[in-house]
Amino acid sequence: MISCRRLFSNSAIHLHENPLGLPRQKTVPPQIPRRTGPPAKRGIPNVKKVLAVASGKGGVGKSTVTVNLAFALAMLPSRLRVGILDLDIFGPSIPTLMGLVHAGEPHLTESGALLPVTNHGLSTMSMGYLLPKGIDTAVVWRGLMVQKAVQQLLFDVDWTGGSGGHGLDILVVDMPPGTGDVPLTLGQLVNVDGDKETDVKVGSVIVSTPQDVALTDVKKGISMFRKVSVPVTGLILNQSHFICGNCSTPHYLFGSPDRFHEAAKQMEVDVLAELPLVPGVSKDGDSGIPYALSGWNENEVGGKIWNEAMKGVAEKVWATLQRPPSHVTL
Repeated sequence: MISCRRLFSNSAIHLHENPLGLPRQKTVPPQIPRRTGPPAKRGIPNVKKVLAVASGKGGVGKSTVTVNLAFALAMLPSRLRVGILDLDIFGPSIPTLMGLVHAGEPHLTESGALLPVTNHGLSTMSMGYLLPKGIDTAVVWRGLMVQKAVQQLLFDVDWTGGSGGHGLDILVVDMPPGTGDVPLTLGQLVNVDGDKETDVKVGSVIVSTPQDVALTDVKKGISMFRKVSVPVTGLILNQSHFICGNCSTPHYLFGSPDRFHEAAKQMEVDVLAELPLVPGVSKDGDSGIPYALSGWNENEVGGKIWNEAMKGVAEKVWATLQRPPSHVTL
């Protein structure tokens, strides 16, 4: 590990080929495609499997689901080594949800790779760790800068923690909402489901709420992942209903889930879970303690249902990612 500072927070100008200001590395990562030919692809170093968590629209609880699903995976009997990568360049939420808002800048390895920031036993990396502290810094970048930043976050993080030992069994990626540069960059640069040891198995989960305006964007999200050859493992309906403490009857505050299930059937995608609206999920997320760790209080109405549903999603996702390769290349 070396003590030199990165250049992001103390440089006024950032070149588009190195937006995070990392030291130059001897190994050249795959490049964004040019007109001269297809891009070079490779697997993510020290990562065996990747799960992208996405949403067509912002504000549906995608980042909260990402963090809690990561912990649900880590708590499976197989004791998986799990990490979280925040690829929401413009609105990173992982530092808040993981209680790492005041974390310092990540250290670097001797080769110039970023070392993950850890809390609650899980390794994480986020654009939020790389921004100046104490001010509301906005990332105002055009597409090429975003693509290169995503490239660096994918390939320039040492998920062994600098030890050179075991990496991750699965990396859970918090994608930005929408269908823009980030998923396209992921699809252009990462080898998926191939025969090489450096290839990784990738799946995706799409999060939505019951409203029709969100459901429309779910269909776009499914179409997007299919265009870049990323398998859609399933859908999660968040804030599906509220369970009253007096009558224990589900109340569908945002509309019936029937149309969501109809759309899933039409798109031939499984519904992995319906998560109830539980106040503790938001409260614990704001405090930096994921509900999967703190929310096993059976006295909170819906809490046990929420956690059991998330555990079920983790089991289904891991079982799907364990299946033999289908020889599809991203």
